[in-house]
Amino acid sequence: MKKFRLYYEEYNRGPFQLLWSHFSRQHTALFGLTGVAILLLLALVTLVLIPQDPYFQDAEYLLLPPSWQADGMVKYPLGTDDLGRDLMSRLMRGSSYTFGLAILAVLGALAGGLLFGALAGMSKGFKSSTFNHLLDLALTIPSLLLAIVIVAVLGPGLTNTIWAIMLALLPQFVHGVRNAIQDQLKQDYVVAYRLDGANDWQILFSVILPNVWEQLILLSTMALSTAILDIAALGFLGLGAQSPTAEWGSMIADSLDSIYLAPWTVALPGLLIFIAVLSVNLVGDGLRVAMKKRREN
Repeated sequence: MKKFRLYYEEYNRGPFQLLWSHFSRQHTALFGLTGVAILLLLALVTLVLIPQDPYFQDAEYLLLPPSWQADGMVKYPLGTDDLGRDLMSRLMRGSSYTFGLAILAVLGALAGGLLFGALAGMSKGFKSSTFNHLLDLALTIPSLLLAIVIVAVLGPGLTNTIWAIMLALLPQFVHGVRNAIQDQLKQDYVVAYRLDGANDWQILFSVILPNVWEQLILLSTMALSTAILDIAALGFLGLGAQSPTAEWGSMIADSLDSIYLAPWTVALPGLLIFIAVLSVNLVGDGLRVAMKKRREN
């Protein structure tokens, strides 16, 4: 039954509501969002949920298969590795390294990108030209190669890996923020605000940044999948997380020698990396489509 209204009031949904309305209509995007939420929750509360010590070595059960196989045990649902360590506990612990630290690296790169991108976008003349040429030069180098070079200078380790990935992703964020600011400076409402007497900093914080949050979210989402792959790749190459750290890429490298005897020790961390990257990419693609439809409407 239609509700009675004493007076008519037009209701317009806000930008977040419109964005969620278009995003929620995409089943693949919702699937990716569910995967990202599960991985994020797992990365936050993994220390509470892990059933066993991920570094405990049970010499009696080496390369034990998963529990659904004939020789498996319920005590080790996903089996053990060549040192008798519980794979399920190590995979859960690895979510905080591969996925959780990737989020921290992206947030750090986003903060640096906002700072330097704002300076590049608001500058003019010789300073802007010089900065743009240096930025174009940095963007020609793949992020993984740049991260490998930085880790080679700083030294291997998980902490240096995060710094390396932050610096490797920084040119992408600076480039994205600069382009977004340059596009906003051409809008009529920015020109009107400038004619009203506002200076550059007032325009940046009051007009431009509130209108580029969509591009920043989309850019961060796409960079997250790159950060996950870079952390896993550096761990696999022995430049990132060092053994016995339960990082997914490092776990694959440690189990390569026993891939024919115990293929699950390599397949399970690889599958989690695939799921993490796929979920993030589905969310990013869903956001891109939702933003496009919101602008069209």
